[in-house]
Amino acid sequence: MTREVELAQLDLRYEGHRMKNAGLEERLLGSLAQRGIQEPLEGVEAQEKVVLLNGFKRYRCALKLQIRRAPYTSLGPDEVGAIMKLLRVSNQKALSILEQAAFIDELNTARLLSVAEIATELARSKSWVSMRLGLMAGMSAPVREQLFNGAFPVYSYMYTLRQFMRMDGVTGEQVEQFVRAVSGKKLSVREVEQLAHGFFRGPESFRQEILKGNLAVPLQQIREVPQSPDGCSQFERVLLGDLELTQKYMQRVMGKSQDPRLQSRAFHAQSNLLTAGILSRTSAFIQTVRKLHDRTGQT
Repeated sequence: MTREVELAQLDLRYEGHRMKNAGLEERLLGSLAQRGIQEPLEGVEAQEKVVLLNGFKRYRCALKLQIRRAPYTSLGPDEVGAIMKLLRVSNQKALSILEQAAFIDELNTARLLSVAEIATELARSKSWVSMRLGLMAGMSAPVREQLFNGAFPVYSYMYTLRQFMRMDGVTGEQVEQFVRAVSGKKLSVREVEQLAHGFFRGPESFRQEILKGNLAVPLQQIREVPQSPDGCSQFERVLLGDLELTQKYMQRVMGKSQDPRLQSRAFHAQSNLLTAGILSRTSAFIQTVRKLHDRTGQT
């Protein structure tokens, strides 16, 4: 049942669970100026307040247009039920994966619902729920703010930045520094990926340029690196390929080694032998790679 509510009386406690998009909001502003708010805001009544869950872009546009009242419909009798309903229809409501993750984290940490309970209620698998909880688990408040404000690309966080967050030696503070340095710069996903590789793996001078906000300098350095192996000898091309594979498989091993599915006795026996062989060569390998890095960095 739809009714009208005063915008000034809405409780906005879940505004931080929804993504902002300045471009989309600007287009919506023009539409609302012509037609008004036609699609109802959605929320739930709690402690004599109307808690908004869906429609924050319409709400902010209405404030700019000095619209005081808007149509509203309830999603349920209580907050947990209303959030569950919003998640169940998330495809129609176009909730992003991070928005889903934020609400699921709310149900799990604040409302104390287990992964199994949430999965059953949403008719989803436990892995679907766990994956979204995992997205929020390693996200600090400053990083979350930049993501949900639309200043840092979600794709870059999920598929580029998180691989570095799992690396040894990379701290949460470094991740926050990188996010703050590149947020709001209108960089492409490819540019963010290039800067991230340089920031977390490159020399200190590269990192400092990014922290100073001089992004054009490191990006130009990256562009000057030849993308093809032309000019290299056959032996050099082979080594470049080996280095690419080494980097790739290091990431894969780090990502998979903590997986709880690694349980069989056969796996433990074989992996113990293989890791022993790897560890016996680690010191010499690191020393060799460091010498190669230093030598090639002088050219």
